[in-house]
Amino acid sequence: MRFFSFAALAGFAALFAQPAHATASAPPTLHNSAIKPAAAPYPDASLAPIQVREAFMTARKTHRRVLLDFGANWCPDCRILAGIMASPDVSFWLEKNFVIVPINVERLTANMDIAHHYNVNITAIPTVLMLTSDGRLLNKDGTLSLGNARRMSPQAVVDLIAQWNARP
Repeated sequence: MRFFSFAALAGFAALFAQPAHATASAPPTLHNSAIKPAAAPYPDASLAPIQVREAFMTARKTHRRVLLDFGANWCPDCRILAGIMASPDVSFWLEKNFVIVPINVERLTANMDIAHHYNVNITAIPTVLMLTSDGRLLNKDGTLSLGNARRMSPQAVVDLIAQWNARP
């Protein structure tokens, strides 16, 4: 699970808090592209509503954005994407700039209402939504762009997330 507790975040809040999001850090340059798929990155589907609510509270306090990663543990592209996000350099950069919530959609039968709240219909996974701390969707044009994670280089994944993050 990639969502971190408030206790863990509290210690880093001063380090990561920024007066405005415009000062987000640059993405890492990856030298080793060997990524292992994550074994089971998506927690029980019932946890998502609470984790999403807590993520937005944390994002507002720490001046970060929210990444909602809709997927399932049976999905190869979802597991590769989670493996990329868990690699040390990427993980550090993501945690500094985002509050990440892996949302289990099971067989596209769970948590669809969360995506619908942002006017997104999930038709394939992984589907990634980047949102401001007040809930504005920044990547409406690219929610499925990471759906081919197995065929993308880890650097291409990071660069795409960084492009979305650069949007005002």
